[in-house]
Amino acid sequence: MKLFFSIYRDFKERGYFQEAFGYYCVDADQVPGSIGNDISAYFLFKLRKDNIWPIDDKYLDYTESDLFDVIELLYDHVSKPMTGRNHTYGNCGMHYSTFDKEPGQAEYLARINELLNDYAVGYELSSSGEILHIPLTRTEPLINNKPLTYDPQNVDRVVQAAISCYRLSRSQTTDKFSAVNMLAGVLEFLRPKIKKLLVASDETDLFNIANNFGIRHHDGKQKTDYDEAIWLDWIFYYYLATINAIIRLIKKSEAIT
Repeated sequence: MKLFFSIYRDFKERGYFQEAFGYYCVDADQVPGSIGNDISAYFLFKLRKDNIWPIDDKYLDYTESDLFDVIELLYDHVSKPMTGRNHTYGNCGMHYSTFDKEPGQAEYLARINELLNDYAVGYELSSSGEILHIPLTRTEPLINNKPLTYDPQNVDRVVQAAISCYRLSRSQTTDKFSAVNMLAGVLEFLRPKIKKLLVASDETDLFNIANNFGIRHHDGKQKTDYDEAIWLDWIFYYYLATINAIIRLIKKSEAIT
């Protein structure tokens, strides 16, 4: 928490939150920013959590979930100060009037990710403002490379939704099961084409995992006595890699024919 606060305080002191949150002036008292006068109410509305603002007073009581929510919200409201006036009376300080959001967010992203990358299992704040789990090293290309495209509605959109669902920092086991189910559904959609490209035993093996490990259907014959954290990671990336391989095979086959 203290490391996060040191980053927040640095950006705050350099005026990176003046556009959104305003500033205090010895002559004009509290000058509101773009979100209005009641910042505490704004945080409550956005996060549905009380006792979050002011950060300076509350941060030591944050849970991990609170911290991640605040980091994401600050990303949405950070902007680099460009021009303003230095109010010298009473050492009041800089009052900025123009800002540039993109470079402010880029700088904040870089600083916060230095902290998040080393926290617990490893996280990162994405350019879309969401804190995500860092993918396992050898599976990173499946997540971060430009995704293969095949069928925008039935394949591409579903795969990206599954990746987002799985990687969100707040994802629970049920969310990860849902993500794996999405990928299994993509494989089912591709199954007619898979049948033409693979021998029957190989095609069947692709679906045995989903059907036998309590992922897609739930009955007494399925295996459920396994470490979910380990197995879900393996099954998710297994399906993701398989979908990528299948799309390559399909595209190669269609190019030949």
